[in-house]
Amino acid sequence: EMIRSLPIRDLNDVFRLVPGFQTYPNTTEAARVTYHGLTDEEFSPRLQVLVDGRSMYSPTFRNGTNWALIPVALDDIERIEIVRGTNAVSYGSNAFLGVINIITVDPALVRGVSVSTNYGNQNVRDQSVRTGGKLGESGDFRFTFRQQNDDGLRNQYDWIDSYYSRLFDFRADFALTERDSLQVSAGHVSAVTQRGRLDMATGQSNPGNPIRDFDQSSSFLQFQWRRALSLDSDFVLRYAYSVDKGSEAFVNPGGGSPYIYDPWGAEGARHEIEALHNLRLSETVRLAWGGSWRQDAVSAQTTLAGQSDVRRDVSRLFGNLEWKPAAWLTANLGLSGEEDRLAGAHFAPRASLAFHLNPRNTLRVGASRAYRTGSTVDYRGDWWNGAKYQFRGDPNMPSERMDTLEIGYLGDWRDWRMSLDVRLFDEKVHNRLLVIDRNDDDNTIPDAMTAIQDVRMRGIEYQWRWQPLDSTRLVLSQMFID
Repeated sequence: EMIRSLPIRDLNDVFRLVPGFQTYPNTTEAARVTYHGLTDEEFSPRLQVLVDGRSMYSPTFRNGTNWALIPVALDDIERIEIVRGTNAVSYGSNAFLGVINIITVDPALVRGVSVSTNYGNQNVRDQSVRTGGKLGESGDFRFTFRQQNDDGLRNQYDWIDSYYSRLFDFRADFALTERDSLQVSAGHVSAVTQRGRLDMATGQSNPGNPIRDFDQSSSFLQFQWRRALSLDSDFVLRYAYSVDKGSEAFVNPGGGSPYIYDPWGAEGARHEIEALHNLRLSETVRLAWGGSWRQDAVSAQTTLAGQSDVRRDVSRLFGNLEWKPAAWLTANLGLSGEEDRLAGAHFAPRASLAFHLNPRNTLRVGASRAYRTGSTVDYRGDWWNGAKYQFRGDPNMPSERMDTLEIGYLGDWRDWRMSLDVRLFDEKVHNRLLVIDRNDDDNTIPDAMTAIQDVRMRGIEYQWRWQPLDSTRLVLSQMFID
């Protein structure tokens, strides 16, 4: 309800409301969402983003999230769960700064047909159609079409940045038996963002950075089967397949040595299988454990020249144990192990204690470790433009590591329809990866992704919420960070 009340068109704008988050719009660079300001790449690679359990990390877009291709319309969101801070134990190595988990609306709640349209300045023209209904006696479906378009900025010095996207999204849920249910999702998203600059002297396209389209697309299919094993146990098996593409190719004059320039041009595919078992071991102990395997394949004419499809297998085992020995105490312990064909093996632990001072006030302390692995291009890249060796991957490149200590407080005063969420954090990032120019004077020495920096972030963030009336919410969020 809160999301639908906001005056926004793009999903990433929602996260301006989350303390500690920063967002960037779609312009000549890709939209981004980051936490604690730690971003320097074209696509957000340090936040894990999920839609109905499927990770939005893409091998095509350098192991980051392309927000122009998130396959969900705002009207189809039931809720968004956000983990501020590391949670690699549950969500994998690249849940480095935090997790955004988007859950879409149950198809059983969608009936009939709805149509909406928005028109506005800068040639804003948005349309959407949604329909839903029954599939046989045991199934329900939901289908959404959405199109967005705007001309962006015009007559702003050398800037042009129009944007266009189209989304098709389908989900069907089936109750197979009293114990078994099946969720089927499929969709396709395409987007075109305008890049480049005008020549200030002539008003025409700049030859070295011409006005061009960045074409992007993503198609996916997912099956999720859930079986209730008993009143205290269930099992979930999920398979997903996706194909992503991107291209902004143009011929760069190159000072007399023309070459095709397409640093974000790539095509990638992903197969992913995940199994999860939830069970209650006793009145005071619960366990969630499982494993996953995925295979990424990516090809890129510019950055992976002459290598065809570069494949990457990642396997993971994980477990989370919750122990509640008393009404005033909850303990959590988690561990995950990951084997990456390119990045090697990593182990990520997480532990926390929650002290329930009373039903309205809880204090939590926690510690965790997480890793961020690089993209396939970072390990295997090979980019020679005919005049300069632009970039070369490092197969021995280390992974980023973050160690976190946190203290949290939650005040949940339901009689007053009010809550306060506070987080104190101390986060240490080791081996922060940045692209470094190895030698400006020698064109034969390529740039490389290099572990160049350690970062320490300390601060406090809070969010106060009050709903004095059903139709009115007051929210105040703030972060102080060093």
